[in-house]
Amino acid sequence: MAARPDGKETSDDHRKPGRTPMAPTPPFNRQELDAALRTVRQAVPPTPQYRWPLLAERYGCEVWVKHENHTPTGAFKVRGGLTYLEQLAEEGLPPGLVTATRGNHGQSIPFAAARYGVPVTVVVPEGNSTDKNRAMRGWGAEVLTHGRDFDEARAFANELAGERGLALVPSFHPALVRGVATYALELFTTVQHLDTVYVPIGMGSGICAVIGVRDLLGLDTEVVGVTAAGAPAYAESFRAGQPRPQPQARTFADGVACRDPDAGALKIILAGAARVLAVTDAEIAEAMRVLFTDTHNVAEGAGAAALAGLAQEQAKQRGKRVAVILCGGNVDTAVFAAVLQGAAGGPGSPA
Repeated sequence: MAARPDGKETSDDHRKPGRTPMAPTPPFNRQELDAALRTVRQAVPPTPQYRWPLLAERYGCEVWVKHENHTPTGAFKVRGGLTYLEQLAEEGLPPGLVTATRGNHGQSIPFAAARYGVPVTVVVPEGNSTDKNRAMRGWGAEVLTHGRDFDEARAFANELAGERGLALVPSFHPALVRGVATYALELFTTVQHLDTVYVPIGMGSGICAVIGVRDLLGLDTEVVGVTAAGAPAYAESFRAGQPRPQPQARTFADGVACRDPDAGALKIILAGAARVLAVTDAEIAEAMRVLFTDTHNVAEGAGAAALAGLAQEQAKQRGKRVAVILCGGNVDTAVFAAVLQGAAGGPGSPA
């Protein structure tokens, strides 16, 4: 059953984990994945996956955490930035790049582009994470603020591309997925016989990467996507079987604050995901606290969403071997402090 943001469930029996008759062409083949791994390894060593005993005690199952918060930019996106720039270099580098982000994608592109001397402009929405903005500037990006949310920032980035003659870097692209898939390859080749992997969904590169590697390796592992209840675009689209843009995306977990799902990503998710959950900000905040107390790792909201998904399905996973993707740890100090003090989603949120 697929969980809806309103807490109800809808049948998804026609979507079997793994390959279906309607499955699209996989987002990459093994040769492409191996090439991506060589590119990523030039700058990013393998991140660890640890089996945490206190999480097992808490949830009643064997819990592995894939620590993408341990990359040079503190998030998984850096892998995709490296492979995207590698492809651009092969095709011919543009004079400059522009992209939109809530933070982690906006660090990955200047991190990778600096290797080629290509300038990067990043558009963020109003009220974006101050710490992420500082980090993007630290990697050399020009950071511009425009729009009320990510989707409005993305539209402005598209305009800037035309006005300034820059190449627009999308948030979802096959080259990005190939790079991100290297973390899934590390996980699946290190931890055997995983029953389920929980993956947060922002624009979809993370979950599509996990699905792609799972299928390439011929595994039966369920892949479960996790969205925020206040940003249910992918959950609603999965339930409907087609894109369902939402009027707003309201969640303190900025990495999953999407209201307009990518059609290409959704096609892969529909074919390869077992279900897509929606977790509340309070559930995400609790998962952030649990990750800190049980593993002493800092997780941003999106980074804790996968664990919140496991917590929601604790009874279903009892006695099984499960992995959660801690996709990033880039959270503002004030937000994290408020969460640790019991807030349901950052400063000003109710305890």
